[in-house]
Amino acid sequence: MLPMTKLYPFESHFFDVGGFRYHYLDEQRPRNAVNREVLLMVHGNPTWSFYWRNLITAFRDRYRVIAVDHLGCGLSEMPDELQYPFTLERRIDDLCRLIEGIDLQRVTLIAHDWGGAIGMGAAVRLPVRFDRIVLMNTAAFCGFQCPLRIRVCRIPGLGRLLVQGLNVFAKWATWMAIANRKGLPKEVREGLVLPYNSWKHRTALYRFVRDIPLSSRHPTYKTLRDIEESLSLFRNKPVCLIWGMLDWCFTPDYLKCFLRFYPEADVYRLDDAHHYLVEDAPEEVINALNEFLQRH
Repeated sequence: MLPMTKLYPFESHFFDVGGFRYHYLDEQRPRNAVNREVLLMVHGNPTWSFYWRNLITAFRDRYRVIAVDHLGCGLSEMPDELQYPFTLERRIDDLCRLIEGIDLQRVTLIAHDWGGAIGMGAAVRLPVRFDRIVLMNTAAFCGFQCPLRIRVCRIPGLGRLLVQGLNVFAKWATWMAIANRKGLPKEVREGLVLPYNSWKHRTALYRFVRDIPLSSRHPTYKTLRDIEESLSLFRNKPVCLIWGMLDWCFTPDYLKCFLRFYPEADVYRLDDAHHYLVEDAPEEVINALNEFLQRH
């Protein structure tokens, strides 16, 4: 489905999770490198492993880099709502199965957006496998302040039409989630939305939005609360917070919340970057991550 262009020149791998094909990248140059530390990159909504392409290229010469596609996203299988629950709990299960199935050790989690909750959910279940945590414009605790433009996408009927029918969530993010009002380059914009080319292939995007627990009655609220209550497991491990300060979704207030859990974290505030900070400021993100990894 994806043309192997210079933007995404990676070899695909697949892992079976509950009968579905779970796509991931597994990059390290050279293949027989002695350093087996793992950088595990976990995307959010509505991105996929394509989002991490610049970081993969920058670090695969020194680390084993794993970048996943959640089911229904990227190059993973696209189940429908009768086949798969599309819940945070199941997303965490899937990631844990992969981590244990290919035996990832000495892992540095690198997570963005909804990938923060998924990644931290896996980390608190398998803490001995994780050495470091890197979080970017995300949340892994309750109390999400859902912006109006996302609340509109949750409205029954209308939200499904906007997200699954018209693909506005993925398409609009390519200019609403970046600092440059002119939008991303055409080839990058097309790459970010390429997997989401039909109603069915946008099911996961809509269900991600619906799975945001805005009240304690939401079935995912307990899952997120359990993660929040376990965040202290990593208080004595290296934590890095890299934040696009222009983000209207995961605003700087979320950074402040994480600092309550991790007051000793390394913090990099990118004043000119938006939610898609890896698109806005790839060199700054790479430099921050490299500095953190070298320091710890």
